[in-house]
Amino acid sequence: MTQTLVSRSAYTGDILEEIRCTPLDQVDAMVADARRALPGWRALSLQERADCLKQAIPELKARAADIAGLISAEMGKPISNAMSEANYCHSTLAATLDGLVQSLAPRKIEDAHTETTLYYDPLGVCAAITPWNFPVSMIQWMVIPALMAGNTVVLKASECTPLAGRAYAQALQAVLPENVLQLVEGGKDHGRALVNANVQLIAFTGSRRAGQQILADAAPQFKRVILELGGKDPLIVLDDADIEAAARLAATNSFSNCGQVCVSIERIYVHESVAEKFEQLLLQNTRKIEVRPGDNASEMGPMVADFQRRHVLGQIEEAVAEGAEVMHMPDTMPDGYILPTVLRVKDTMRIMREETFGPVACVRRFGTDEEAITLANDSIYGLGAVVFGEKGHAMQVARQLDAGMIGINKSCHGANGSPWVGAKQSGYGYHGGAEGDHQFAQVRTVSIGKQ
Repeated sequence: MTQTLVSRSAYTGDILEEIRCTPLDQVDAMVADARRALPGWRALSLQERADCLKQAIPELKARAADIAGLISAEMGKPISNAMSEANYCHSTLAATLDGLVQSLAPRKIEDAHTETTLYYDPLGVCAAITPWNFPVSMIQWMVIPALMAGNTVVLKASECTPLAGRAYAQALQAVLPENVLQLVEGGKDHGRALVNANVQLIAFTGSRRAGQQILADAAPQFKRVILELGGKDPLIVLDDADIEAAARLAATNSFSNCGQVCVSIERIYVHESVAEKFEQLLLQNTRKIEVRPGDNASEMGPMVADFQRRHVLGQIEEAVAEGAEVMHMPDTMPDGYILPTVLRVKDTMRIMREETFGPVACVRRFGTDEEAITLANDSIYGLGAVVFGEKGHAMQVARQLDAGMIGINKSCHGANGSPWVGAKQSGYGYHGGAEGDHQFAQVRTVSIGKQ
């Protein structure tokens, strides 16, 4: 079992800091401390919890540049993107908290004979296990609704981005009562110890394989789980699509954050009548992406770590060996980097079946809407999907897709207040909006008869 975490620069591989791991035998004690802190925290009103957490906003704002520097260094995100993530956290937190006050407030239902009040009570201690691709915003995404529902939280941030995760957690800890939010520092063993501790809720974002293990570990005690897992998102370009807009979005979504986004477009299905034009435009947009290795002001940075780079390169090399046509791929890949790559592929290739999580756009032509729908749905994943075409036509296709979130002539992201929800093996529970906020609470009804 690893005794220390080594935080390394994604750009150079140099050691940024060595962090002493939380002793595994202390995880249970931390959960017990969280349980002792629970009565005092849950006794506060929703507004009091929100007011407490709002006190962290000035510190998050003051430290935004430092946090962005840690995000960029550890994860490889260009500094402008890292700054956007850091600023997002402090600039949206007040509105997020106000929304939670509303969504978690008691609600009344009544009929001719009974008046029922729905309460959204705390579940207990929440284990939050967060990923490296958005190392601070995903902590906020999980921890804030868990705390607002009255739970106490034990957080394990990703071992790939421990400094960024710690910096965000410290800003919240500075304003919270003791042990309401605690930080476990460590790797997979620590995450599993936390899952198996006396927690009542497990919120996790990460791989499908890790989600399977969490479900198995949580099952004996019927612990509540919220899992956001992998994706293999399709883009369908219909014969009546705005080809230029579709190609721009394809390049943006496939290569943003080095493709290390759960809703990256990884499979592109384009109607044969417009395929040649679409492919030309996709390549034009791909070539516009400026990558300056070693420069954190570049439009694309390095992969987060060597394990992820090897995974993506392995899929590319295997696909090319099996006959994938290389439409765009640089002759050399600088150390730490994978540059934007476009392939024309076959359905049977692993790169079309398993999540890539890298800057690779895979293109496949189709002849009919029915074929496109069948191909898009032929996946164990079902997170996001995008359809480009005349609005009515695209809607007909979109309503036949298995994904949890579908965009028509845009990305799959919904309006403010929409839940972030996956289908099939991409999600188990969901986040965001009132529906997602309720996932962090025990719904309890109290009913009284009418005289």
